[in-house]
Amino acid sequence: MNAVRGLPRAVRRLPRPRSLRARLTAGLVVLLAVSCAAVGLAAVVELDGFLTQRLDEQLSQVGTRFPASLEHPGRLPDDHDGDENADTRRTATGTFGARLVNGTVTHRGLIRSGDPSADLRVDLTAGDAARLARVPVDGRPHTVPLSALHDYRVVASAGRDGDVLIAGLPLEPVEATVHRLELVAGIVFGLALVVTGVAGACWVRWSLRPLSRVAATATRVSELPLASGEVTLPSRAPDADPRSEIGRVATAFNRMLGHVEDALTKRHAVEERLRRFAADASHELRTPVASVRGHAELALLHPGPVPPEVSRALERIAAESARMGGMVDELLLLARLDAGRPLERDPVDVTRLVLDAVTDARAAGPGHHWVLDLPEEPVTVPGDAHRLHQVLANLLANARGHTPVGTTVTVTLATDGATDATDDATDAGTVRLRVHDDGPGVPDDIRSAVFERFTRAEHRRHPDASGGGAGLGLSIVSAVVEAHGGSVDLDSAPGTTTFTVRLPA
Repeated sequence: MNAVRGLPRAVRRLPRPRSLRARLTAGLVVLLAVSCAAVGLAAVVELDGFLTQRLDEQLSQVGTRFPASLEHPGRLPDDHDGDENADTRRTATGTFGARLVNGTVTHRGLIRSGDPSADLRVDLTAGDAARLARVPVDGRPHTVPLSALHDYRVVASAGRDGDVLIAGLPLEPVEATVHRLELVAGIVFGLALVVTGVAGACWVRWSLRPLSRVAATATRVSELPLASGEVTLPSRAPDADPRSEIGRVATAFNRMLGHVEDALTKRHAVEERLRRFAADASHELRTPVASVRGHAELALLHPGPVPPEVSRALERIAAESARMGGMVDELLLLARLDAGRPLERDPVDVTRLVLDAVTDARAAGPGHHWVLDLPEEPVTVPGDAHRLHQVLANLLANARGHTPVGTTVTVTLATDGATDATDDATDAGTVRLRVHDDGPGVPDDIRSAVFERFTRAEHRRHPDASGGGAGLGLSIVSAVVEAHGGSVDLDSAPGTTTFTVRLPA
């Protein structure tokens, strides 16, 4: 019972083929194994029944001549021809005979090979005698296991003196023939399974070659940078017979690749037009914005009396012109980064940049608490010093402009892996810059899009926070850091906000 209960669990633990080719081959071999087992079982059962029937016919021909000779050893049967060994000579080797009186074996004999006379010295156990006594006296063959001999087909008939005569023939030749058939069938079917498995695997592999080509093409497409830039898809999957399932898959896959390539081409063209427009518009706007600002400043320097209302208007024009000029510069920078223009690759002392940026931020936001956590040794990275300074300035301006007065802003600079050189999991080639503040945190509705362009919260992180912008500061941070081969991410919750910049050292 325990073995039966544990069988499904053992079957579930067997390794299962994962690929389609392995499953088809395994299915073919399993079906052939089932078919071979069914054919072998049917052949064995049929042969066993046929040989047993022939043995029963032979047993009916033997009749009771041999056990009758045991019943009256001093007197021959009626059909005796004068030779006292005539009955035993006409009886097959291995024939067993017994005489029972009141359920007790009184005589028994066996015709042995090469001996025409009956061997009366046949040892029967008590169990053998009991089994012989239970044989029905109906003249039909029955199988009786005899421990001293072997399994026998026996027939019990009533004798002339109220006794029971039993004649039997051995089942050993039948069983030997059946076992030999089982052995031969097992060997032949085993070889057939091996040959079929190898040939089936080759055939399935050959049949699935078009599908393998489709999978290889799909793998090459999945490795392409489809998210940005101009993409040229690889050659299409080879055409197959469109009437087959694989042919229909290949045709549909090639058609899908054509649609994807068209969509990527159109998207790239649209992005190029937008980049050119942003660059051209930013470039063209710089001159009129600078002109407006210059005229406003010139008007403010007029020596004559200027009404206060006009003076305030001119000041606002100059301030807004300056802000618009900064926005134009930011758009132009993003357009250049999108176009893939290379940045300078000079050694940059990040420690010095952090000191300068925090000094500027402390002057711009004296109401905030500024904390520095710098390593003892200077940290240097290859890159563009001006752009990296802009990254730090934007992050600090974001912390200052979106948090109330009294917020603590901590700037941490470190090299990953510097404190534990034996730890294989650390990356000793990365510079990590963190800007942390204990302000109210970034709103959930814009947290996932905080590095996208023109992303601004409906309400600032704090109602008393100062400053304003077009939502380009953090997008410039992300673009510049990515242009340097680094990354930037945000971790924010109420009461804590951390921007982490990683750059290759």
